[in-house]
Amino acid sequence: MEKYMIPENYINRELSWLDFNFRILNEARDKNHPLLERVKFLAITSSNLDEFYMVRVASLKNVISNGKRDVSGMTAKEQLKAISEKTHRFVDMQYSTYSRSLMMLLAKNGIKITKYGELTEKQRAFVSEYFHNEVYPVLTPMAVDSSRPFPLIQNKVLNICALVKNNKSDDEGFVTVAVPAICPRVIAVPSDEYSYEFILIEDIIRNFLHELFTSYKIINSCIYRVMRDADIALDEDDSEDLLEEIRKNLKQRERSKVIRLEVEESISSDLLKKLNGELETNKNDIYYINGPIDLTFLNKVYSQVKIDELKYKPYTPQIPKRLQECENIFDEIKKGDIFMHHPYYSFKPVTDFIETAASDENTLAIKMTLYRVSGNSPIIKSLEKAAQNGKAVTVLVELKARFDEGNNIYWAEKLEKAGCHVIYGLLGLKTHSKITEIIRREEGGIIKYVHLATGNYNDVTANFYTDMGIFTCKKEFGDDSGAFFNMLSGFCEPKKWNKLIVAPIWLREKTQGMIMREIKHAENGHSARIIAKMNSLVDPQIIAYLYKASCAGVKIDLIVRGICMLRAGVKGLSENISVRSITGRYLEHTRIYYFYNDGEENIFCASADWMNRNLNKRVEIMFPIEDEIIKEKIKDVLDMQLRDTLRSSVQIDGVYEKVDLRGKIKLDCQEACMEEAERECRAENSSEKITTFIPREKPEE
Repeated sequence: MEKYMIPENYINRELSWLDFNFRILNEARDKNHPLLERVKFLAITSSNLDEFYMVRVASLKNVISNGKRDVSGMTAKEQLKAISEKTHRFVDMQYSTYSRSLMMLLAKNGIKITKYGELTEKQRAFVSEYFHNEVYPVLTPMAVDSSRPFPLIQNKVLNICALVKNNKSDDEGFVTVAVPAICPRVIAVPSDEYSYEFILIEDIIRNFLHELFTSYKIINSCIYRVMRDADIALDEDDSEDLLEEIRKNLKQRERSKVIRLEVEESISSDLLKKLNGELETNKNDIYYINGPIDLTFLNKVYSQVKIDELKYKPYTPQIPKRLQECENIFDEIKKGDIFMHHPYYSFKPVTDFIETAASDENTLAIKMTLYRVSGNSPIIKSLEKAAQNGKAVTVLVELKARFDEGNNIYWAEKLEKAGCHVIYGLLGLKTHSKITEIIRREEGGIIKYVHLATGNYNDVTANFYTDMGIFTCKKEFGDDSGAFFNMLSGFCEPKKWNKLIVAPIWLREKTQGMIMREIKHAENGHSARIIAKMNSLVDPQIIAYLYKASCAGVKIDLIVRGICMLRAGVKGLSENISVRSITGRYLEHTRIYYFYNDGEENIFCASADWMNRNLNKRVEIMFPIEDEIIKEKIKDVLDMQLRDTLRSSVQIDGVYEKVDLRGKIKLDCQEACMEEAERECRAENSSEKITTFIPREKPEE
């Protein structure tokens, strides 16, 4: 594979991620989306960029001195320079989209985000009362002088700084105040002109700064925000208590180094000099913002505005026909595997599965993995109830799930108090698998019911993440599930696996073996095809195998939402590989791997992307789809996504472009899946196959 693993064959990972965020930004600029959905896309680009800086940029800064080159041939220093240049262009486009397009369109539709200087007298009176009653009591003004050092500026928190002059002595000073997180960012003000008019909390506070520093005159002020390093290494080997080690890690994040400073474009040179001197930021990491800092506030605007025509038409996730009238979900699973495709199908059957087991007198035990759950998770409540009802409940709560560590610590302790046996994850590995096992005593003996999925057990994100899962009680899956949980809880790695393909044990080996099998079929003159859908394609070795397969004549279609380091369509290297990214109403999160296998057609769903971390450093599960009806449904979904013309961007040699619509039918794969789910779930005959999909393209001979 070495001949394929040369730098020019790989796109830099970080620059590829920025390209992905540009694609999200293009959705905010796409006039085909309802206006408020475009506003929401813009908010998503902001939260995406924050996480990218806290993790990926921070990690590059931590290794900038080692001089090593990544697989694309770039040093950390070169990557940081390229990231800075590209991100500055990105931010300029973000705020151009905000001010020159979306804000004007919102105003035309009766929605305004106003500034304090634009308020009427009536509105100013309202804002003044709001400030004095709701905001002023929770503000903490901070002066900086010889006796009061520069305060800790918290990560991602908006702040307002100012240069001030003493009214008596004319001495100048520096002050700063944090915008309290407890206060809503977006405040609705009464309006005679607009249906909805909002003002931002930082704008209000800034205009009452003089009341916080009554002995001083405000010379000038500026709103600013810092981003801190969240890529702090966790010392698992020397830690006796993983939970306490993670708590310590979270505290360290609060004081980690600043990696990005956002300031208003109009900031004075004196204020900038003071901030930069105290925060020690590199000039390339300073972003001059022409608009409100942190556009995630637009999510609040979206949720507060109740104008249906400016949003997507509401969609109700469907209940699969087999589960609509069944009295007992376990009896229904015994009839055959049940397929779930969220959010087109409701997540409720998954939560009901666990809730039913918690109260079911025949249930002996429940075992499951939790990576990210919602803030008010019904699953947690069911697990607590099950333990209180005397069931043996074992839960792996992954404490190392980034940015969910604090939340997961809370749930882990809550489950322990309820009597559940809680595992905190494995040493040196993140457990990213999505699996639940329910063990029941029935007339014929012990039966294990298993749910396997590509997405988290999160009832909130299940409404806008696309994921797939199955319910099964086949013995081989049950045996593997039991072996998997024994491996997590003890030192019990099984001698063999029947169906589940587990990382880091042999998922890489199995994947590479199936790619090589397609290569051999092609070399023998047989049809050969691979379709792979995932979030990110990063692993250099897997990419090399795909290049080899392409050169052997294997037709490869990749659906990669985010990062893709593979260069598609390069003559003599990847001319048989297509890469597309789908961005739309829902976040494409499903992982599906299809191998033609000389007509036998192997299909797998997985919790894992083709990334080094998923294959080598995480506990993941890939599971085969064996039910023929379910296989056909998944093939239909893949086929629809490959034919999509509205939500897809196609990559050729690192450059993404929207599908050229000339001569093509307009097709939104997500809209089509919604329509298909509605038709299927209301069909009088559940075995009836209703589809508008065009027949799948056969692998090329």
